[in-house]
Amino acid sequence: MGLLQTLIGQAKNPRGFVGNVMIKIMNKAHSTMTTWAFSQMTIRKDAPVLDIGCGGGQTIHMLSRLKLPIDIYGVDYSQQAVETSILKNREAVDLGTVNISRGEVSSLPFPDQFFGTITAVQTHYFWPDLKNDVKEIFRVLKPGGTFIIVSEIYKINYHMQSYTQNEEMEQLFQKAGFQKIEIRENKKWRCYLGYK
Repeated sequence: MGLLQTLIGQAKNPRGFVGNVMIKIMNKAHSTMTTWAFSQMTIRKDAPVLDIGCGGGQTIHMLSRLKLPIDIYGVDYSQQAVETSILKNREAVDLGTVNISRGEVSSLPFPDQFFGTITAVQTHYFWPDLKNDVKEIFRVLKPGGTFIIVSEIYKINYHMQSYTQNEEMEQLFQKAGFQKIEIRENKKWRCYLGYK
């Protein structure tokens, strides 16, 4: 396996020393994009928020700093990422306002219609079955809730064989049940917003 494939594997499922380095890089690299994504949406203040693929916990940390009167949840496929995310958000975890656990997007460990807002920052191109994973997200989202995917455009084009075109993603969201879909982008980033 070449160096590039090793780094891609570490971005998907960080582990060991290289995984720790990747988590730190991703936390720093995704912050500006996440701030932009937050400016594209309204976060509901009456239901919990979920961050899928929470990685090193930067998005959760940013959500926590908004001081919203809601609980924040995070799930990640990588146990190492979960542990790092807990450390990054230790104070909020200890207060019980942030809950982080290992989980898979294909089988989210939450009841139906639980979250008001669900975020996925720079992760959807790693999901095992995007079509069914978006349906699973729809399941745990409350009516009136918002789901946002945000990513660097070049990474969408690099990692994905399908669902690289806006029309494909719009159809994917519609088939999952989303009532309204918005697509926003600038020169570097693209976000897909689905409203239930």
